[in-house]
Amino acid sequence: MTDSQVIINGGGPVGLGLAIDLALKGVESIVLERTTELHRIPKGQNLTQRTGEHFRAWGIADQVRAATPIPPEFGNAGLVTYGRLLSEFHYDWFQRSRVRPYYFADNERLPQYNLESVLRDRVADLPQVTFVQGAEVTDVTQGDAGVCVSYEADGANHVVEAAYAVGCDGARSVTRDAGGIRNETDHEGPRMALLVFRSLELHDLLERYPGKSIFNVMHPSMDGYWQFLGRVDLNGGWFFHAPVPDGATRENFDFHAFLHKMAGVEFALEFEHIGFWDLRISHARTYRNERVFLAGDACHSHPPYGGYGVNTGLEDARNLGWKLDAALKGWAGAELLDSYTAERHPVFRSVSRDFISRMIEDFRGFTREFSPEKDKASFDKAWAARANADDADVTEFLPHYAGSPIVLGEPGEQSGAKGRHGFKARPGHHLAPQALPGSGDLWDALGPGFTLMDLCGDKALSTGFAGAADTLGVPFEVLTLQSGALREAYGCSAILVRPDQFIAWVGSSAESGTKSILARAIGQ
Repeated sequence: MTDSQVIINGGGPVGLGLAIDLALKGVESIVLERTTELHRIPKGQNLTQRTGEHFRAWGIADQVRAATPIPPEFGNAGLVTYGRLLSEFHYDWFQRSRVRPYYFADNERLPQYNLESVLRDRVADLPQVTFVQGAEVTDVTQGDAGVCVSYEADGANHVVEAAYAVGCDGARSVTRDAGGIRNETDHEGPRMALLVFRSLELHDLLERYPGKSIFNVMHPSMDGYWQFLGRVDLNGGWFFHAPVPDGATRENFDFHAFLHKMAGVEFALEFEHIGFWDLRISHARTYRNERVFLAGDACHSHPPYGGYGVNTGLEDARNLGWKLDAALKGWAGAELLDSYTAERHPVFRSVSRDFISRMIEDFRGFTREFSPEKDKASFDKAWAARANADDADVTEFLPHYAGSPIVLGEPGEQSGAKGRHGFKARPGHHLAPQALPGSGDLWDALGPGFTLMDLCGDKALSTGFAGAADTLGVPFEVLTLQSGALREAYGCSAILVRPDQFIAWVGSSAESGTKSILARAIGQ
């Protein structure tokens, strides 16, 4: 007799998001969270439109928006400056609004503790979730029939059992180590400081950059690493990440002078937190070992550059949620749970290589080659080229599963995080929104399981897929949208959409084998 269907170690955003995702599918879980209070450290703030879709799916979009201390009308874009914060050299950066048309939700910006508070309130309304705080997990063991998780709470030892366990317990994951999953380090950088402070004077100084919430100060002495300043709110709340000497401590390092040098001017400030962390990019070799899974920082950890960490972790939860649900309800094929690693692992590899490491190397290369002190003319030309370039950190960030074994795409495709946004339906890619004929929202029209979007009114195709779904036991709906405009926009006659709004197949009525198509999409 098991205590639940899934045990989740870690009650941060990823663990709570997974619990909510499962609960809305009727799956019971126990969430074991080590802490008893929210950490008031502003991190994980730069959330994408895709993450906004998760909030919409979990029924918390309005609550997240209400918890956001920076209103959307202020703007969530960023700025890169050279030499110092208040520099004559600067350009716009991380303008997430540029890709808004390709998603069903807005991007958000709020401290992780505000988001966790919203998620906890949502969990409290879901009877399928048991949330245990102050629970220190000590061991994870598994057998053929399930997983046992041991933990300490209230001075006593406890053991709970479930069919599966998921480690959402951070970069130092107990679940990963106990589950026998090896972790590897790709990149080690300098010692970093995290400063949280309040300064209305800095807020006034930065009014010259209206609507900007994040600032990246490029400086040759940083060797490509970031001096990263962000707003916590509009009332003088700030956080700042930057490299510091290895031996720097709160007592022996002048952080007031450090911030003033970064800004290029002195300003009044009051520290709320001074902490340190080691810049490292690491990943687990696999995200699954039999009945034990990893999500979030437990399986991929990297510096807080661009908000990739929490966004990637929440996508882990959406990807894993429907697959665990399928396995527990008996309609998953033998390969479906393995597809979690097959899909998510290449995405993190690409995030690490094509975005974070690339940005470090880009800053390093630029500051070594160009300097306004050495050659002002060549610096001006190179800086202007950067300012006029496409904001690739946003426009090309497109996690996808084009090479997934459960996606019916073109041979030789590879999964990753880099691509070009578009409306054309592509296997393994996220479904972009389109206006429906008449009225209504496509998001609301999609079913909770698989959905066949029939764009040409082909009853034979729809009947074939519906019959295959019935045979395979797959939750399935047909959405008939006979529309030339939709066929032109999506570039096809039919789209098979997965429960996570990614595309499993595109095709036409001329193609047969509906059962084999659906069977592959569920891992058979």
